[in-house]
Amino acid sequence: PMGTALRDLIETIGGGVPDGKAFKAVQIGGPSGGCLPDAQLDVAIDYDALDDAGAMMGSGGMVILDEDNCMVETARYFLDFTQRESCGKCTFCRIGTHHMLRLLTDICEGRGTEAHLTQLEQLAADVREGSLCSLGKTAPNPVLTTLRFFRDEYEAHIQRQTCPAKECVALTAYYIVPEKCARACDACVGSCPVEAIFTNRKRLKVIDQVLCVKCNACMTACPPEYDAVVKISPLADLPPQEPRPEGNDGE
Repeated sequence: PMGTALRDLIETIGGGVPDGKAFKAVQIGGPSGGCLPDAQLDVAIDYDALDDAGAMMGSGGMVILDEDNCMVETARYFLDFTQRESCGKCTFCRIGTHHMLRLLTDICEGRGTEAHLTQLEQLAADVREGSLCSLGKTAPNPVLTTLRFFRDEYEAHIQRQTCPAKECVALTAYYIVPEKCARACDACVGSCPVEAIFTNRKRLKVIDQVLCVKCNACMTACPPEYDAVVKISPLADLPPQEPRPEGNDGE
């Protein structure tokens, strides 16, 4: 019913976040909806309350984001959709969303600067005020709300070249922890689509960072009793690794 609190819907009716993950945000109203943090979960589900919080009723859909979701990538993902949906009639929506997407992509790929945040906020406000239809007027919502509630994640990407959620591919690397790796297990080797995993001189598995496409297949394939594959961000924290021996084809 209208007026139900977001917290009741998510935690009681929806059963909460799966797999014991920590709740991070709820994105409400479709691709143009805003992202609200835990502190906003007592907001009632109605048109005015959601609008005041920076979200909207929109399509009525909700996406629950957990600790493994990057809010910068989330904003980029949804803006990529709305930018493609622009009919191109008005300049603010056609060009403004294009440049907002470019700025978000730069941040996600480690090229962001403090100036990017200023430009993002200015563009978002201009696109919202200057667009002719509701698609353009609401397209900045994911950007504005993530900047408002999760600015620390933007700053981590820019200042420390790290993705706290380890979701942004350009700022993340996969690594096999030697102490956890089972020497006789080849699950990760068989799962890698580009043969980036090889066996070193100590008979331990190593990921060739040059070849790795960061598809997550090795982490999925690694048996839970070993849990040897981890994601690392920033890339500067990646431990030194010996090169692939000449002639080593992953066997």
